Amino acid sequence: MPRFYRSRIHISLGRMLDLIFATLGLIVLSPLMLIIALLIVVESGFPVFFVQTRIGRNGKHFNMFKFRKLDAARDDGCPLTLKNDMRMTRVGKVLAETKLDELPQLFNILRGDMSVVGPRPESLAFEDCFTESVRPVLDQRPGIFGPSQVAFRNECALYPKGSDLIQYYRETLFPAKAALDLSYYPTRTVWTDILWIVRGIRAVFTAGQHPNLKGVTLTAPDISSSGLLLGGNLKRSEG
Repeated sequence: MPRFYRSRIHISLGRMLDLIFATLGLIVLSPLMLIIALLIVVESGFPVFFVQTRIGRNGKHFNMFKFRKLDAARDDGCPLTLKNDMRMTRVGKVLAETKLDELPQLFNILRGDMSVVGPRPESLAFEDCFTESVRPVLDQRPGIFGPSQVAFRNECALYPKGSDLIQYYRETLFPAKAALDLSYYPTRTVWTDILWIVRGIRAVFTAGQHPNLKGVTLTAPDISSSGLLLGGNLKRSEG
């Protein structure tokens, strides 16, 4: 599969958007981030941040920052987080629901590890999932917002009861996410990126499962052919 191409102008504009968004975000949200940090310490002590090695652009590894959601003493190392995960603290549950745990990734954007819009950075546990057919996803700098992040806003609620979580993610959710990303990023523009930022922020305030996943069988072929995302536009699926 050919690699994605982006002009130098597009890359420069995208990086400028990243720096503006991250800088303004940190200035405006720093009081909220301080409050979150204090709440984490009061409830469950240190550390405040969860730092995990993720897969970045061109397959390079980087340390991604989040506010810690899990009780450090109960963290069993599982790379997936479920709805009503028993490892979560009370503050962590609120952070997971509102996605406020991802605010520290603004620092990743400033560092150049991530972009505002890009594929979700995967943990090293799923590095082998990037087969030749989906490898072009790694041509993009990973991001906070994007098609797969919006479509799978409530991913933790999608796992069938009693299923093998790791296997289900590898065989179903990962291919579905990759299909969405492969549909969008070859034709991305600065303006469609801005649209995904707006959609991403709006999705945070949307309760329950994202409507675009209703009635869709979660397999890569069905997702990519269902009209869920065509040319950067979300469409309601049939069913």
